[in-house]
Amino acid sequence: MEYTRSGSDIFMRLDKGEEIHTSIQSICESEGISGAAITSGIGRVQDTDLGYLDDQNIYQRIVRKDPHELLSLQGNVSIFDGKPFTHLHVVLSDNDHKVQGGHLFASTIHVVGEIHMRVLEKNVSVPMTRCSIPGS
Repeated sequence: MEYTRSGSDIFMRLDKGEEIHTSIQSICESEGISGAAITSGIGRVQDTDLGYLDDQNIYQRIVRKDPHELLSLQGNVSIFDGKPFTHLHVVLSDNDHKVQGGHLFASTIHVVGEIHMRVLEKNVSVPMTRCSIPGS
């Protein structure tokens, strides 16, 4: 993983075998980031666990082991239990160009991942925080 920071923007390149949530959280911890918006992400991923929250507040999940093109990655970073927490959504495409998306629980880079994050200003009086959601 490599990243560069320019003002409020962080551009990161994740390499094969790196998990997306873990990588972003690691950068946030290193940079002291308590709030940010993940504005874009592209690349190729595998072992992707994604889903949606149903009417009973239970996540319906599916794991895609095979490689998929990462068409879009968006979300935010907040603080949960004193550590950076990432809430991410993805849009993926399989090798037949069938598109699927949802809440991202986990995904590992298959080839490369390129992600942009916009950091919230530090002069915000309260950092973004996250609370538990039943069923998550």
